[in-house]
Order: sequence, then structure tokens, then C-alpha cells
Amino acid sequence: MRKTSAVSPEGLAILENLQQVAAERRRRDADPTLAARTHAIKDYQHRRFSHTYADLLAQPRYAQSSRFFLDELYGPQDFTDRDSQFARVVPGLVRIFPHELVGTVQALSELHALSEAMDSAMGAQLKSARVDARVYTGAWQAVGQPRVRARQIELMVMVGSALDRYTRNPLLRHSLRLMRTPARAAGLSALQHFLETGFDTFRAMKGADDFLQTIAGRERELAAQLFAIDLNSAHADTELAALP
Repeated sequence: MRKTSAVSPEGLAILENLQQVAAERRRRDADPTLAARTHAIKDYQHRRFSHTYADLLAQPRYAQSSRFFLDELYGPQDFTDRDSQFARVVPGLVRIFPHELVGTVQALSELHALSEAMDSAMGAQLKSARVDARVYTGAWQAVGQPRVRARQIELMVMVGSALDRYTRNPLLRHSLRLMRTPARAAGLSALQHFLETGFDTFRAMKGADDFLQTIAGRERELAAQLFAIDLNSAHADTELAALP
């Protein structure tokens, strides 16, 4: 077993996050009912994002970046390959990828760990795998943890802001491109794909401030509404229908 003393602080943080993700997966693998209900939560969130950001998805300037968020951060698909590639480069991550990218990978791993934990917790609140706005809101309120929800949004913006910042550094993009062959040889193609896709989609946007502010504002507004709705109120259905 590799000694933890050889692991950089960044590597330790990433490894801990990946261990949390793996624990959630094992928990769901051992409980098919929980697995199905958690997948239903993820699928609902994916559909909700498509609805909330239909305007951005329809705009040529923002479509690619919106799709990147939808598929890479909100998607219900299995990210096991990418996560296993993260794990394989720990503790050597800081030596394999340019230093500027390590913080982004760390933020992404924390976001992933929080999202997996919260999705499992919400899945555990369901009585079936059928999810609509009322069911989702009930599960959201039962799980609670507004600080964790705020941290998820913060991390999502951090990842996006970093990718936007990197687009202003042509040397970094060149370094990332040069990493393509060694990354493939090291079995890191999924991680490489994520970084390159994020970089290229944000570069095409030519400035992400408005995009990221829109996402952060809408996600915070949605979180506040989900916490505030009284599902026993006579106005609940109207408020649910008005969710972004």
C-alpha cells in the first residue's frame, strides 16, 4: 500500500473525494432499490437542467458550454472510468498534468463527491423510482443541508471560472494538447477528454462571466425555492409549477 506521506496535499484531497464517491457506489451496488431511485433523481436533475437552461442551450454562443455542464456535471451517466483515472494518477497527479489544472481537478472531485452523497441521500427518501417536482422537492427538503447545496453551486462556478481563465493562456492549451498522447498511454483518456472539452467549449464562448453568473443565480434561486415550498399548502402545486 502506498504511504500517504508521499501524496501531495492536493492528491490527498482528490483521493479522499474519490474514496467518498466509491463508497457511495458500493452502497448503491449493494442495494438495487436505492440504485434505481438514485438514478431517477439524477435523471430528473438532468431533465430539469435542460428545462432551466433551455434558453442558453438554444443560443449559439452558450450552447456548447451549457451542454458541457449538462453532460459532464449534471448527467446521470456513469463516470466510473473518469474517476478510476483520477485515482490512478493520485499521488502523481501534480506531476502528470500542468499545475494550473490540479486545482480544477480537486474542485471537480469535491463537487462529484458532494453530488453523489446528496443524490444517494435523496434517493433514499423516495418511495419509488418515479420522480416529479413534488417528489423531488420532498426529497430535497428531507435531506436539507443548505450549506452543502451552496457549496455545490460554488464549486460548479469555480470549475467553470477556472476553465474560462485557462482559455486566456495559450501556453496552457498547448501543454494540454501535448498531454494527449501520454495521457492516452497512461490510461487517462477520459480525464483528458473532460479537460480538453471544457477548455475548448469555454474558449469558443469568448467570455464566460455572464454565463456563469446566470447559472449561479438560477441555481441559488432554485435552491431557495425548493427549501421554501410548503408541500402541504394549498398553493404548493402552483409554486411547484413555477419552479425554474
